[in-house]
Amino acid sequence: MKPTQQHINEHTAKIEDLFMTRRQMLQRAGLGFGAMSLAALEGMDFLPGTSAFAEKSLSPLAPKQPHFPVKAQRVIHIFAQGAPSHVDTWDPKPLLKQRHGQSEPGVGGNDRTLMGSPFDFKPSGRSGLPISEVFPNIGKHADDIAVVRSMNTNIPSHEVATVMMNTGSLRIIKPSLGSWVVYGLGSENQNLPGFISLRPGGNPPGASKNWNSAFLPGVYSGSSINTSLTRIEDMIANIRSPYTTIAEQRRQLDLIHKLNFKHSQNLQKESKLESRLEAYEMAFKMQTEATDAFDISKEPESVRRRYGTSRQGRQMLIARRLLEKGVRFVQVWAGGWDHHNNLEQSLRARATEIDGPAGALMQDLKDRGMMDSTLVMWGGEFGRTVHSGNNGNGRDHSSGGFSQWLAGGGIKGGTAYGATDEFGHRAVENKVHIHDLHATIMALMGFDHEKLTYRYNGRDFRLTDNFGNVVKDIIA
Repeated sequence: MKPTQQHINEHTAKIEDLFMTRRQMLQRAGLGFGAMSLAALEGMDFLPGTSAFAEKSLSPLAPKQPHFPVKAQRVIHIFAQGAPSHVDTWDPKPLLKQRHGQSEPGVGGNDRTLMGSPFDFKPSGRSGLPISEVFPNIGKHADDIAVVRSMNTNIPSHEVATVMMNTGSLRIIKPSLGSWVVYGLGSENQNLPGFISLRPGGNPPGASKNWNSAFLPGVYSGSSINTSLTRIEDMIANIRSPYTTIAEQRRQLDLIHKLNFKHSQNLQKESKLESRLEAYEMAFKMQTEATDAFDISKEPESVRRRYGTSRQGRQMLIARRLLEKGVRFVQVWAGGWDHHNNLEQSLRARATEIDGPAGALMQDLKDRGMMDSTLVMWGGEFGRTVHSGNNGNGRDHSSGGFSQWLAGGGIKGGTAYGATDEFGHRAVENKVHIHDLHATIMALMGFDHEKLTYRYNGRDFRLTDNFGNVVKDIIA
């Protein structure tokens, strides 16, 4: 019987035919006859076109069930990169202020001069939580905030400590906190990345190590957006093609996915290739929704005025819009806290830039009924010394103690947890390491941090490595 064109099309349309080796042909033929025999014996239907061969097209970003009920459904991480001084912001030290200018014995006989804070701390909210005068707007939300005053880390070097805060790793490149959250929970919007990192200009220390997914699939990696660019087309560049229609783009992407699928079956998966393909797919989806999410001109004038026109005001407003769109994890970089000199003027200026927008963000989340389901975090990568630096009017690096605050979903507000010593040198009471902070965040998101794992190179990895204890006293 002469084959019809339909028969020819049916047998040549399968892309796997183009990749079949002689060995694979023999394997498939042998296994095929065996499967048919098994089907006849068991009464099963394994023939193509039946439900047994039906493809499951569940997106890796689809919402997933955590280990237990969540307290927070989304996260906004305000990263005060540069290491803000804890004794000038969230950890009042009256004795340090009393001893200002006095000499303190140092290592090797080098005496150091104690430096009290130039700022006053004011009891805020019904709880009376003391907050530095430089944060009047954030202070209005004191009853939603839990300040962890006993944070500590390993190495007070900016790049190392910044990456450590974001990934829990000092040396090996590992997935970021945001990537783990999206890997565990998925995202509420399949047309936007589940994790977006906003930065007002250049890259922070460590660059993409802070938001990449490392050995996790590329779809869980953070998308870094330069918010200093004013045109939407520049901020989220290269997601629209001026040469092809949406339908043609979809056809091209489908072909690429099919080719890659067959390639990965015959060989090993290539993580960089997978990440690139996921980026293509997400860019395609973002054409319809990303422009709207980043366009703050659609906000009422009264709202834009409340956030202000500073770079952080712009970022915070974009962040709120992304959260509303269903993005699971939004990071806001708010650097410039490396105050080795001129601390009083520089810290006040940096605090003023972030205070109004952060306060507006928290109020907006409350007004929209989102605060109870959103975890808001603020903090840097390490702390500062309590004595003056070489210039006499600033503070140097210190890993022994610093502060981080959390607010919103699942947090016991109006509280201060842990303590540094009487001067603020180092954490001495209820110490909280980076791993403990990460374990607590995972608990708020509904996960046992020891059980959310990913197998790579023959072992199971997790965000907290082999460490981490949940700080239960700050969870409501």
